[in-house]
Amino acid sequence: MAEHPLQVTATPATIALIGELRAEHGDDLLFHQSGGCCDGSSPMCYPRREFLVGDDSDVRLGEIGGLPFYISKPQFEYWKHTQLIIDVVPGQGGMFSLENGRGVRFLVRSRLFTDAEFDALREQGKVG
Repeated sequence: MAEHPLQVTATPATIALIGELRAEHGDDLLFHQSGGCCDGSSPMCYPRREFLVGDDSDVRLGEIGGLPFYISKPQFEYWKHTQLIIDVVPGQGGMFSLENGRGVRFLVRSRLFTDAEFDALREQGKVG
């Protein structure tokens, strides 16, 4: 079976910011991408104890910076053909996301998987 590509990855700027957040808040953090409006349209970083991940409502895409990254199932269906690339850009972070107040925010960039990559993901049960 072919190796599947990463469904989520992060830029060096994102990894650096995750390092800052982990130093300040500890390692018990997670990322979630809900796809809702306003703040929910950006990837958000939360303390795990403050965010309930649902087995029936969220999909774990992988890890970035050693932290789990989840996406809501409806968003996953929309984005399953793409690799999510989490980046950091200037701006105001989500109100409840831990980067808020730093003058930067997380941003999703994406690229379409090749047919071969998507087939590998399908073979390994990562997509339907």
